[in-house]
Amino acid sequence: MQIPIFTVDAFTNRPFSGNPAAVCLLENDLDEDLHQKIATEMNLSETAFIRKLKPGDDFTKSSCFGLRWFTPASEVPLCGHATLASAAVLFHVQKNTNSVLTFVTLSGELKARQVKDHIVLDLPLYTAYPQELKEVEELIKAAVGDMTVQDVRYSPDTKKLLVRLSDTYERSVLENLKVNAQHFLSAEKTGKLKGLILTVKGDSSGKGHDFYSRYFAPWVGVLEDPVTGSAHAVLSSYWSEQLGKKEMLAFQCSRRGGELKISVRGDGRVDIAGQSAVVLKGNLTL
Repeated sequence: MQIPIFTVDAFTNRPFSGNPAAVCLLENDLDEDLHQKIATEMNLSETAFIRKLKPGDDFTKSSCFGLRWFTPASEVPLCGHATLASAAVLFHVQKNTNSVLTFVTLSGELKARQVKDHIVLDLPLYTAYPQELKEVEELIKAAVGDMTVQDVRYSPDTKKLLVRLSDTYERSVLENLKVNAQHFLSAEKTGKLKGLILTVKGDSSGKGHDFYSRYFAPWVGVLEDPVTGSAHAVLSSYWSEQLGKKEMLAFQCSRRGGELKISVRGDGRVDIAGQSAVVLKGNLTL
């Protein structure tokens, strides 16, 4: 069996930056265990599987598909960058004729549309609530040492902890921070976390990025994720409230880095837009 597979760098317009995802186009149902085996083989933070929902569906003409995401270690309920990568394969490689694509996922229906040179993802918006510091003190110390923390929030829907560093820190401090995410596994005692977001406030002049972040998820086999759409479904809610803004520009300052355009909507959802670069086309032989 041959499965078409692509590697797409998401949230960037340049190859070898942004966040790489593998995307598989499934003409037929795949044995359940093969999803994880393929994702482990690809060894990227996410491998996406696009499947036809009905026998007569077509990757060029149909507008609705099933979509699942796997890290090298497990299936996850939401992945923004691999959704953007999946839409990029359908729009740019398969030349899908629809203006909007709908993906049926574990997080409900997600839509993707093209706007000029960006793909806009329609994602859920997740609230992060104040978190008792005592419960996560050891984890935060493992992440940032003795740096000053300004706010700590927890998103129960996504199991992500948001840690905002002091506004006295600039982007470069977050970028240069040496983090050993492997240590998080023993430092996290609550058993309720799947990801840790570190974030700092951005440029108050309104001309640059509104906020910066880094994201770590060793609990699902990803030490540091380069650019994370699902983390921004939490960050968008938090920073929109903090800054009093609905339209924001964000930058995730991992080693590869990536930019996200954010528009917080009034219906409890968020539009997150990014660019993409297809860097590999091939076939898996099973």
